[in-house]
Amino acid sequence: MVAFELQLGPFAVAQLRLLAEVVALTGALPKVAPRMYVTDTLSNPFDDGGSFPGFTAAIGRQRRDANRVKREQPITVVIGNPPYKDKAKGLGGWVEGAGRLKGAYAPLDDWQPLSDWRMGAHAKHLRNLYIYFWRWASRKVFEPVDGQAEGGGHGIVAFISAAGFISGPAFERMRQDLRQRCHEIWVIDCTPEGHQPEVSSRIFQGVQQPVCIVLAARHMGGDKVEPARVRWRALPEGHRHAKFEALQVLTLSDAGWQDCPSDGRAPFLPTTSQQWSQFPLVADLFAYGGSGVQPMRVWVIAPDVESLVSRWRRLVVEPTDQKQALFHPTLRGGLPADRHIDSVVKDAIPGYPHNPEPIAEDTGACPTPIRFGCRSFDRQWIIPDARVITQPNANLWRGLSERQVFLTMLHDRHPGKGPAATFTGLVPDKHHFKGSFGGRAFPLWSDAASVHPNLRPTLLAYLAKAHGRAVDAEELLAYIAAVTAHPGYGQRFDQDLATPGLRIPLTTDAATFAEAVGLGRRVVWLHTFGERFADAAADRPPGPPRLAVGRRPQVPKGGAIPLDAAGMPDVMSYDTSLQRLHIGSGFIEPVPPAVWRYAVSGKQVLVQWFSGRRKHREKPLIGDRRPPSPLGDIQPDCWLAEYTTELLNVLNVLGGLVDLEPAQAELLQLICSGPLIDDAALRQAGVFAVTEAPKRKVTKASGGPDLLTNVQSLGG
Repeated sequence: MVAFELQLGPFAVAQLRLLAEVVALTGALPKVAPRMYVTDTLSNPFDDGGSFPGFTAAIGRQRRDANRVKREQPITVVIGNPPYKDKAKGLGGWVEGAGRLKGAYAPLDDWQPLSDWRMGAHAKHLRNLYIYFWRWASRKVFEPVDGQAEGGGHGIVAFISAAGFISGPAFERMRQDLRQRCHEIWVIDCTPEGHQPEVSSRIFQGVQQPVCIVLAARHMGGDKVEPARVRWRALPEGHRHAKFEALQVLTLSDAGWQDCPSDGRAPFLPTTSQQWSQFPLVADLFAYGGSGVQPMRVWVIAPDVESLVSRWRRLVVEPTDQKQALFHPTLRGGLPADRHIDSVVKDAIPGYPHNPEPIAEDTGACPTPIRFGCRSFDRQWIIPDARVITQPNANLWRGLSERQVFLTMLHDRHPGKGPAATFTGLVPDKHHFKGSFGGRAFPLWSDAASVHPNLRPTLLAYLAKAHGRAVDAEELLAYIAAVTAHPGYGQRFDQDLATPGLRIPLTTDAATFAEAVGLGRRVVWLHTFGERFADAAADRPPGPPRLAVGRRPQVPKGGAIPLDAAGMPDVMSYDTSLQRLHIGSGFIEPVPPAVWRYAVSGKQVLVQWFSGRRKHREKPLIGDRRPPSPLGDIQPDCWLAEYTTELLNVLNVLGGLVDLEPAQAELLQLICSGPLIDDAALRQAGVFAVTEAPKRKVTKASGGPDLLTNVQSLGG
């Protein structure tokens, strides 16, 4: 047995515990001491680091002996819990290619997505410490290396680590390589609750990311032809103790395992049902879908306008040295990058005034804040200035109009409990859907005039032929909303959604389609707070939706939320028996339990909404992330009346959506039991075909190709 540990403290503890374990198992100390080394696993095995004089000589011997193991010792099993750290570019040592000559080999290169896969935007996610350890271990066990003693090329890698690689698009070549080299792979999902589960349910209490145990095995002898058989199972949801009990009795041969696809790049997740695989992907229906707005600094967003104006006023009057810290620039290598106070930003946010003057020289008034889709059902305000928003995504701003609607969803993971998609008429944040993991935003229209739908050019014509009548873009979006924007969708397709990507069953029955459109229009009207798809004749009047009198949440006599500093609320709670929502010393009623529990991807909407308006809004720092700018601390010292108004809006919207859920679930059942349009039929008809777009000259000031160009490149 060999052990590597980088830190002296854990190394000393590990020695004692390991020897105690051996004594407990055998009744005596081992005749040969385990080889335990203080070393960096990821360091170059061919570089011993030079001389170690004096008292450091022992460390030098440890490093040389460890490197000899790395170079020459055949290893049958690598087992461990590799560390998690994202944005770890430059920390992968020899595995990542540290110190290599240009063009020289680095093991991580073998897992980089191929250029024709068009996965370059995702490749950054490979730069994580746990991926570096996976690459080191798989190379050491599965790949005979020049200079290694006879016996390499078979064995087992068993890690408990972050679970992103089992389904994420960045890791397709990693999964392909493991399938090619191994005979069998077992995957145990330790976090079926998803990201940021209850602390009591976590295998590691301080880890918010989903965790999995993966055992990858390559047998001795024989040629490897077929891809590895991959099997998956999940531990039970609930307390960690129940998970530990399940692990105690779990075996590799019991009946709880599900087979995963054999395709090399496919996720390490169960094979989807046949019906599910025949539904087209929602993302495939649109010509364009991209990330939402990513400011990279939290102070440019607030739930009230005055906070933004005050923050800007504070920023522009500060001396230059303090202004840089308040601005909170993006750092690369410890130095300001992308956006900083001296940046000269040439590309404006489409539709909004542009100031080419660097922030360092600006002493003017704050650009007028606009409403912003911060999170699902959480409308805040943002400063629409390209100098303070690192990645504004001009495509989203160009199409803004009073008819624009954005669909937001997660594209690379299970959507979790709640609606699988949400909608907003405001430019959405990158994390609009649930507050983490990015996701994708799909505009309904590709232009501000709302003339060109952001849909596959021949899709509407295909649907019109299938239904025997014209189908427009708003109808299709409403149909998607009716089918996906409710908990019943996730419940029905729970196991299928383990393989990322929302799919949409498209009915060929014209009457069913029309019923879904009517229901979906109401869903979008509610999601957008009455600002889209309004129609008074259909009981969807313009303006904030309101439940019927008697069911409508209100602030009763004696329940007013104090508007002074002393009464600023810091706690929100709920009384089930009274159906009363408490905000500090004030309260609102009636609020049904289903409205209080309403969640998007497992995140309670009301709790998330209140967290941005409570007295103490700071969030705990995770890992070694930088503290946010002090500008974010500039906020009202009291509860604002507009907060209460908006909270009542949210409660009415959620109440309306809860009312629709049974009808949406019944409709989904009706659609899935009837005739459907097959994904293969759409492909055969060329609906998803990509054609070469005519060359268009794009000026620098435009901020890149517009959304209409993207639509044209898909054959429009």
